[in-house]
Amino acid sequence: MAFTSVQFVVFLFLAATSYFLTPKRYRWVTLFLVNYIFYFMAGAGYFIYLLATTVTIYLAAVKLGNMSAKNKAEFALAKSEMDKEQKKAWKANFTKKKRMVLIPALLFNFGILSVLKYYNFVGINLNALFDRFSIGAEVPIYSFLLPLGISFYTFQSVGYLIDVYREKYEPERNVAKFALFISFFPQIVQGPIGRYNILGEQLYRPNSFSYERVKFGVQLMLWGAFKKLVIADRAGVIVDTVFGYPDTFGGTYVAVAALVYCVQLYGDFSGGIDIATGAAQVLGIQLEKNFERPYLATSIPDFWRRWHITLGAWFRDYVFYPLSLSKFFMKVGKKGRKVFGNYIGKLLPVLIPQFIVFFLIGIWHGAEWKYIAFGFYNGTLIVLGILFDQPLKKLMEKLQIKSECFSWRLFQVLRTLILVALGKIITRAPGVSASAYMMHSMINNWDANILINGGLLKLGLDVQDLWILLLSSLVLLTVSLLQESGIQIREALSKQNVVFRWIIYLGAIFSLILFGVYGLNYNASDFIYRGF
Repeated sequence: MAFTSVQFVVFLFLAATSYFLTPKRYRWVTLFLVNYIFYFMAGAGYFIYLLATTVTIYLAAVKLGNMSAKNKAEFALAKSEMDKEQKKAWKANFTKKKRMVLIPALLFNFGILSVLKYYNFVGINLNALFDRFSIGAEVPIYSFLLPLGISFYTFQSVGYLIDVYREKYEPERNVAKFALFISFFPQIVQGPIGRYNILGEQLYRPNSFSYERVKFGVQLMLWGAFKKLVIADRAGVIVDTVFGYPDTFGGTYVAVAALVYCVQLYGDFSGGIDIATGAAQVLGIQLEKNFERPYLATSIPDFWRRWHITLGAWFRDYVFYPLSLSKFFMKVGKKGRKVFGNYIGKLLPVLIPQFIVFFLIGIWHGAEWKYIAFGFYNGTLIVLGILFDQPLKKLMEKLQIKSECFSWRLFQVLRTLILVALGKIITRAPGVSASAYMMHSMINNWDANILINGGLLKLGLDVQDLWILLLSSLVLLTVSLLQESGIQIREALSKQNVVFRWIIYLGAIFSLILFGVYGLNYNASDFIYRGF
């Protein structure tokens, strides 16, 4: 049930109507049932995977909660008779006991995700290796289809379990409420990845109907549909043409397609998130922000703070900090100071975990070598950015470069956009060698004349579609600039007179009808991040 389909609009209307007609005490039950109906409609055969995650994470969290409660009571009685070292030993011993519950649950759930998503990739590469060295062995290859939203609900549930392990909050003891938390239908397809302490309370409370909130939610859904249907899917025609035939389209075409792919990917993913956020807002639930105008970022770290924010926050809290603050990397930092000097040595506990995080983010995107290369590319840029941060600041002071002026900000934004676009070539090209070939072609076969002599008409769009893509992208840019300056578009629109507001609403609706990309051969379910 695609977010841009009439079926989803009807489903949301029925879900919201049922929710608000249910007595307040039982509204969370209605929402729970709605979620499972949505998931069954997406593919009942995959329900077993969602159920397995729900049961294992629930049981592990409750077990950890019981252990923590018992430990607190026992420690309170015994601590007066213990010295500092004994208290330390007590806590270390209890941590080991908790890990015996945590680790099997993590291995089981990440194991499901890994087998379904990466087994064939590993098997195919092992078979190629065996064949090359004439080893008489072969890994069987199976045809797996990924369950809807498995990456997102796995990360969300695992994050919850780790927070319970850290005693950040008490576990949810109602299994149906926990199942509701990890299966909330607007976000299960492509996020954002929710946190229990933020999302859980909203799901369980009896949200009341609010016309203002429903209005804002529908507005956001319309904006998301505009980004997806008018911009992203039209841009996809150019992207598919160039990246589908890398031997035919080189040079300037690659540069154009890389920039257009940036537009497509942002319109597609952020459009889907806007629809999800708007749908949740209709039900009285505010999802976490997942985008903050990433193409206005001034550096690669700034870009990743603005792009897929909840994924970055997940890796920061559950991978980066545990690695960076671990005893092992503290020792690495000390040894690094002796070998590389104080400056680099003290950065090693940050640099290596950062590189590992972006390597994992690359793998998260897909089971192909190009995604691994994408992780290495971003990890390298992040590490170099951290290493040269202080030297570059000193150089700027010597050159008397004003970092706050518009020209410098514009340079930073354009530089970052180019680096991001190069990274997108890696993920969108058919493979790593193809991306290297396309980048080489872009440098050696540059011909700016195709931008003005009609060469762009070879990319699948006619003049009218090119103009629609350009003008709609300018609308997106204008909105982004207004938001970056602190203007809240929906709030500002709500203050206008009713005639002006309805002109905007009807204009948005008719732009979708007249300029949206759909038809007999169009599959509206093909959100790019749905496959991740």
